[in-house]
Amino acid sequence: MTLGVRMLAFDRDGRIFLVRHTYVSGWHLPGGGVEPGETVLQAVEKELFEEGNLTLVEAPRLAGIYLNRGASRRDHVVLYHCALVAQERVKQADREIAEAGFFDVDALPEGTTPATRKRLAELNGSEASPYW
Repeated sequence: MTLGVRMLAFDRDGRIFLVRHTYVSGWHLPGGGVEPGETVLQAVEKELFEEGNLTLVEAPRLAGIYLNRGASRRDHVVLYHCALVAQERVKQADREIAEAGFFDVDALPEGTTPATRKRLAELNGSEASPYW
């Protein structure tokens, strides 16, 4: 089984943080794999910092656990709601992240993935799916 984390990370203005990777199309929630010996919360903090220079201001809240059939029959994603994060400095493009930034939830960038849109809808009361 593989395990990853993704985060619904918001700034003080209620904007969502999204990333566009160099190796896959679309705008995604920040996240990544949980490494051996690492807790999911350690992975949340690590990925927020690596993908956006973000730190938690408030403790994250578990939002859901999903089977990611698009990756494999054994891949699971643990989603956290990070109601308030702070950005130390703007994330510059690197070999993994082509672009990153905060967006109004009513004005998401073109190419925002369906999974990202579904997670935001679930956060706002839509019925949750067990699948990513």
